[in-house]
Amino acid sequence: MRTVLGRPDFRLLFVAVLASMAAESILLLALAVWVKDLTGSDGMAGATIFAIIAPMTLAPLVGWFVDRYRRRPFFVAANLGAALLLTPLFAVRGRADVWVIYVVAALYGLSYITLTAVLSGLIRHLVPSELLADANAVLQTVRQGLRLVGPLAGAGLYAAVGGWLLAALAMAGFLTAAAVVGLLRVTETPPAGADLRWPAELGAGLRHLAGEPALRRALLGYGLGSLVMGFTESLIFAYVDQGLRREVAFVGVLVTVQGVGGLVGALLSATVVRRTGEVGALAAGVTLFGPAALALAYPRLWLGVVALLLAGLSLPLTMVGLNTLVQRRTPPALLGRVAAASEALVSGPQAVSIGAGALLVGVLDYRLLFALVGMITMAAGAYLWHARHLSPPPPSAPARIPAPRRPPPSVDHEVAVATRRSRGR
Repeated sequence: MRTVLGRPDFRLLFVAVLASMAAESILLLALAVWVKDLTGSDGMAGATIFAIIAPMTLAPLVGWFVDRYRRRPFFVAANLGAALLLTPLFAVRGRADVWVIYVVAALYGLSYITLTAVLSGLIRHLVPSELLADANAVLQTVRQGLRLVGPLAGAGLYAAVGGWLLAALAMAGFLTAAAVVGLLRVTETPPAGADLRWPAELGAGLRHLAGEPALRRALLGYGLGSLVMGFTESLIFAYVDQGLRREVAFVGVLVTVQGVGGLVGALLSATVVRRTGEVGALAAGVTLFGPAALALAYPRLWLGVVALLLAGLSLPLTMVGLNTLVQRRTPPALLGRVAAASEALVSGPQAVSIGAGALLVGVLDYRLLFALVGMITMAAGAYLWHARHLSPPPPSAPARIPAPRRPPPSVDHEVAVATRRSRGR
C-alpha cells in the first residue's frame, strides 16, 4: 500500500475519495433517522434505504453515460452534482415534507452508482495494472474505517444539530472531493462518444461480463452468496434479542467488532490478491462468511465476536478481488458500463435478500437461517475457488542476477595488445 500511496496523483485521489466517502457514510443512516423522527414509523424509515437502493436498476444507463466522458472532469462534476442534489433538504420542515427526503435519497443512490463507475475508471487511468489491488485495498481500508464511525456519527450529528446542518456538512465533503480532484493533472484521450449509440451500446457492460470467463464465474458465485448474505441484516437483531438476551442497542457493539474485522481484511486484501489472484481473493471472502454464519447459529458471546470478526474480514476481500478483476479484464472505454453493471448485479441480490431475511426471521428460527446462510456461502465460495485458475496471480519478478564482472586485463595481455597494434602500423 505504501507504494501506491507514494504516487502523488493517487494521493490526491485518495484525499478526494476520503472526503466523498465521509459524506456518504454520514448520510446513509441519518436520512432514515430523519424520516423516523418526522413520522414515527419504522416502515417509512426503512423505505429510505429502499429509495437509495432502487436506482441500481438504472446501472446500465449510468455506465453508458459515464463512458461518454473523460474520467477526471466527470468525477469533479459528479461530486458537484451530489452536493447540489442535497439542497432540497433545507426545505424539509415536517411530516408533509418526507417525500423530499425520499427524492433526495433516490438521487443520492443514483449519484453513488455514478461515482462508483467513474472512480473505477479513474483508478485504472492513474495506477499501473500491478498496483490496482493495492489501490483498491487502500480505498477499502478507508471505507471500512468509515463504517465504524460514519453512520453512528451521522445519527449523532443529526440528534445534536438537526438535518439541515448535517446536509451542509455532507455537501462540504462532496465539494472538497471535487476541488481536490480538480487539482489532478492527467492526460486523458477523449472517449469515442459518437460510437456509444443508444441503445445498442447500453447493454455492452452486461455482454462483457457474460462473455469474459473470469468475470462471469465471479459474478455467478458472488451473486449466489449475496442471495443469502443479506439475511444477516435482520438475523443479527434476533441473535442479540433471542440468543444473547441483550438489548437491541448491543447490535452496535457487534457492528463495531465487524468493522474491526473489515479493517484487517482491507489491509490484507492486496496480499491475498497477489497470492491467489482476483477470483481466489473473492472466493476466500465469500467462503469466510460461511463459518461466521454457522457460528452465529450457536448463541455464545465469545463465539459471536469471532464470527463478526470473520464476517468483517470477508467483505473487503470480496470487494477488492471483484473490483480489481473488473479493472484488469475490461477495456478502458467500456469500464464505466462494466463497473456499473457489476455493482448492480451484486447489490441487487443483496437488496432482495435483505427484504427476504426480514420476512423469514418472523417465520423460521433464526438459528436455522444462519445455518442456511453458512452452507450456501461456503458452497458459493467452493464454486469460486475451483475457478481461481481463471485469474492466476501475477508471476513474481525473478531476482535479477548481475552479470559477472570481467577481470581487469593482466600486464601480459596489455603488452600483447600493444605489440599487435605496432605491427599493424
